[in-house]
Amino acid sequence: MVGAVGDKKDFPSETVINLPGVEKVMPLNKPYKLASRELKDTPTIVRIGGVPIGGQGLAVIAGPCAVESEEQLLATARAVKAAGAHLLRGGAYKPRTSPYSFQGLGEEGLKLLSLARKEVGLPVITEVVDTRDVELVAQHVDALQIGSRNMQNFALLKEAGASGKPIVLKRGLSATIEEWLLAAEYILTTGNSQVVLCERGIRTFEPSARFTLDLTAVAVVKENTHLPIIVDPSHTTGNWRWVLPMAKAVVAAGADGLMIEVHPDPARALSDGAQSLHPETFDRLMGEVAPVALAVGRSLVLRDKIMPSPCFQAESLAL
Repeated sequence: MVGAVGDKKDFPSETVINLPGVEKVMPLNKPYKLASRELKDTPTIVRIGGVPIGGQGLAVIAGPCAVESEEQLLATARAVKAAGAHLLRGGAYKPRTSPYSFQGLGEEGLKLLSLARKEVGLPVITEVVDTRDVELVAQHVDALQIGSRNMQNFALLKEAGASGKPIVLKRGLSATIEEWLLAAEYILTTGNSQVVLCERGIRTFEPSARFTLDLTAVAVVKENTHLPIIVDPSHTTGNWRWVLPMAKAVVAAGADGLMIEVHPDPARALSDGAQSLHPETFDRLMGEVAPVALAVGRSLVLRDKIMPSPCFQAESLAL
């Protein structure tokens, strides 16, 4: 199958259908052409530092909201790896609602992420917020994250896509699913097919949680696009107590992975401490998510292999 994108009025359908080897010409009805299942029906598996996201496996990304110090980052990295996380997250640049909030360590934070990757062996993902920083950030990490506030920063989407790094694209807090997929299309048009969608909650009238988790988005995305989807229940809830039940719901709904915020001392975190899990709580989350994944036919992933974790084996014996 060959997908042709552009203005359809300029496409010579009658000429193409008569070419040798052409069986049929079929219009792509979705506005997001490259992301659509109309073009590619088989799920895309994105590999970040050898860890597959998509397919049968369930990938877990964990780490602090913001990189604060070498001690804080390494302590978190060691803890999440011991608990079974597959990738390390951490913010070096932090786009905050208030200009007076902690904005991240910048390049120093990137160097600490590189150090943590070398120390614990986990691939690293961090957010990029400015087109001028894409090249620098790409030198230090295995994947770039586009945050919800920048979902429709089209210049940044194209620049990040052109880096060749896998991109984790978060849904904007007021964006429709179609707008989200069209944002992914900007990255795909650069020739970069390694895009992971991340649902992180949308703004609604309900004030109980920080945002409203749109579980329907997992099913809708799975039906309409071949791109993998993960969910960030930390930003969705804004409260560490609700992260675990929402993580289990996300896995049951069919998400390809989780993004969880973890901090060795959440009460003293410089960013989003209220939603960050203590390492012991994260370890419990990993244990409780595993049987849910098993129940829906998934398993935790480990680098280029898909294999059950010890939690799965224990649950299987219990059954």
